[in-house]
Amino acid sequence: MSRTIKAHKEAAIHEAITRRESQMTYDNEAIVRNAYHTAEGNVLDIPGWIGSFTEDGVFNNVSGEASYRGEHLKDVVITFAKMFPDVHRELYRVNVMGDVVAIELAIQGTFRGPMETPAGVIQPTGAKVDIPCADFFYMRNGKIERFDCYPALNIMLKQMGVPPDFASAVKRSPQR
Repeated sequence: MSRTIKAHKEAAIHEAITRRESQMTYDNEAIVRNAYHTAEGNVLDIPGWIGSFTEDGVFNNVSGEASYRGEHLKDVVITFAKMFPDVHRELYRVNVMGDVVAIELAIQGTFRGPMETPAGVIQPTGAKVDIPCADFFYMRNGKIERFDCYPALNIMLKQMGVPPDFASAVKRSPQR
């Protein structure tokens, strides 16, 4: 077989595979629901969680101003499971728009593990939390390419019994 014919055959095969992959449809809602399941406190399937993402996938904790990739995708899941061993995500509204899945939910659990902060460790209070949250998943070929999470951190801290420190902020502010 000549090189030209072989090259044309290989190009045709590649085009057919690419076309078939682009025409494949995925149940993006089921994929996202499964990812949530892997992060539940009573499941904690870290390989399953990481496997839900594309190789270059990213988790953005928008409220916490942090992003996680690769092996670090586990960091937020583990941190939440340590603070709230019974962590559960209650999904209220799930909206699928092609490769985008938008979810209104609450992150629920009991503050039973320490919370590390830049100022030191906050000890658990046993408080129940019900944190409002909005999550946006951007999918690619049946995997999570980007996950933007918007938890209401101010509400979480209040429910945990960690009030804002307005006095320190006032002391740092220039007086007029």
